Amino acid sequence: MSIKKSAFGKTMEGEQASLYTLKNKSGMTAVFSDYGAVLVKLLVPDANGKLEDVVLGYDKLEQYTKNAPGFGSFIGRHANRIGNASFILNGKTYELEKNDGNNNLHSGRKSFNKFLYETEYYEDEESASIEFSRLSPDMEQGFPGNLDITVTYTLTDENELVMEYLAVPDKDTVVNFTNHSYFNLSGHAAGSILNHKVWINADQFTPTDDALIPTGEFADVEGTPMDFRTAKEIGRDIQAEYKPLKQAGGYDHNFVLKHESNDVELVAELTDEASGRKMEVYTDLPGMQFYTANFLNGEKGKDGVEYHSRDGVCFETQFYPNSCNIPEFPSSVTKADQQYDYVTVYKFTTI
Repeated sequence: MSIKKSAFGKTMEGEQASLYTLKNKSGMTAVFSDYGAVLVKLLVPDANGKLEDVVLGYDKLEQYTKNAPGFGSFIGRHANRIGNASFILNGKTYELEKNDGNNNLHSGRKSFNKFLYETEYYEDEESASIEFSRLSPDMEQGFPGNLDITVTYTLTDENELVMEYLAVPDKDTVVNFTNHSYFNLSGHAAGSILNHKVWINADQFTPTDDALIPTGEFADVEGTPMDFRTAKEIGRDIQAEYKPLKQAGGYDHNFVLKHESNDVELVAELTDEASGRKMEVYTDLPGMQFYTANFLNGEKGKDGVEYHSRDGVCFETQFYPNSCNIPEFPSSVTKADQQYDYVTVYKFTTI
């Protein structure tokens, strides 16, 4: 295992940002920046051992300071949508930025992918880890409580990318972290992912209104285009005359993950028969937003490539959207001095 540090330029405020390159014995390589704790590159071997960068992203730091699609991003304090950009906690109403119509998306225009992090890194024979941390002060983005944050990325010799999210608040608050990487197992420049196959271990999803805010209902996937319990191509049903797909312009929905325990479990798989690459998703979080990059429209990315709708796919493990306002959903409230500690793993194999 190896870790290398290199310069990535300076922010608008003059802060120096760096890249950290983690590499394992099979050549799999993950590149992160301390600006935003973002995943910049992920080189994964195909069935013949050829390495390809399988995440969408940018070449330059300046682009990550904007990054409207959230490529490779660490998202917080609250990933996904909060209805009416507000929530009530302990009898007090907290108002958030309205950056998605009347709602709040990914905590506002300055999510956790727009901050510089303190960094520590360490390696042993079988893995290499990088740890990004910072203190999110009381009322940052409108959320109560000082929040000590650590996100640790570990690359193993088993071709696993392990993401551990750890946070401790000094007041009751809302916490819901995720990673917003867009995957294309044929390579970031390969175009459409509609021929990728997906399996999701979920019997239900959470329907939304037209603004993509969950209604509080749980809908069965059986007999609908939302049924991924048997692996199928993403493109098979994406154009179906089905209200949730029409509302979102494709897949952009929270799936209610089936868990046998509170441990980290296999919840989804992505397979690309063209390259022979396969990605398994493991988590102990209750939900996952499955998103087919519906809003990409010519975004200029790495190597000058233009990214369009359906050129990547996200598996955003999470608490359900708007869970802070819907009592029937698993609660995204973390109590004062309690630990928020969850893990997501992207494991790469070949078929």
